[in-house]
Amino acid sequence: MSKKGRVIQSTGKWYKVSLNGEVIDCRLPGKFRLEKKEVTNPVAVGDIVDVVIGSDGTGSIETIHERENYIPRQATHGRRGEQILVANIDLAWVVQSVRQPKINLGFIDRFLVTCEAYEIPAGIIFNKMDLAMGNDLEFVEDVSELYRGLGYKTVTTSIKDPAMLKELKEHVKGITSVFIGPSGAGKTSILNEIEPGIDLRVGEISSYSQKGKHTTTFAQLIPLKDSGYIVDTPGIRELGLVQIEKSELSLYFPEMLEPRQNCKFYNCTHYHEPGCGVIEAYEQGEIDPDRYNSYLNILESLD
Repeated sequence: MSKKGRVIQSTGKWYKVSLNGEVIDCRLPGKFRLEKKEVTNPVAVGDIVDVVIGSDGTGSIETIHERENYIPRQATHGRRGEQILVANIDLAWVVQSVRQPKINLGFIDRFLVTCEAYEIPAGIIFNKMDLAMGNDLEFVEDVSELYRGLGYKTVTTSIKDPAMLKELKEHVKGITSVFIGPSGAGKTSILNEIEPGIDLRVGEISSYSQKGKHTTTFAQLIPLKDSGYIVDTPGIRELGLVQIEKSELSLYFPEMLEPRQNCKFYNCTHYHEPGCGVIEAYEQGEIDPDRYNSYLNILESLD
């Protein structure tokens, strides 16, 4: 007899599944990997699965239920297909640090495009505000205003100032959230402050590259005392988009939805075509230059 549970951790070969609070180590039969060759990980953290418990106390995943949503990226290290970062979530946060490493607007925009394409509400966390110097505060406020105007939540945080975490705690209460960002941005440190006692390992910043060192090695779903869950994920440097065509990319930039209706050509890429409503809106200052440049960079990467 099978039992329904939720995948809370994946290490590649084994999966930890929560069955009404009881955590069982489970294997995935090879048939699932054969059926889903285009996906590097047929089961992801957050998946709802049916498990059959064996005589040794371990389980076998028999069914993977249909996902409400998921966040994919292009597989890395020369592998083909896509990797599913997390499944069945209510709100996805991209975490960026003001410094060490610095804010990467291109990464933010790729993340937001993915969330738009897969219909997942998204927000941006600007972390390590205690390291802000010079014009950092003004820059963060300008960028926050831009993204809030596009409909995205933004919060500023610092683990050295507990008061700054109050707003984020309210946003994650009672729902399933995920933190995604580069190594060193402070995802795990924030989670340790939000949920004291879990004592997840945190990494250091490389003094040479000013980039984070990988510490979280696998995604895990962590329950919150105040209700809700947060998925902590390994740091990622690349977020390759999957299953998005050039002609539809602008659908995932909210500020382009209205202008693109004025384009002369139905398959306009908004790069060089005459009679382009998006280019006209950009030239009139209705589309932020950094966002339009991000659009062009992403468009080029879809070749």
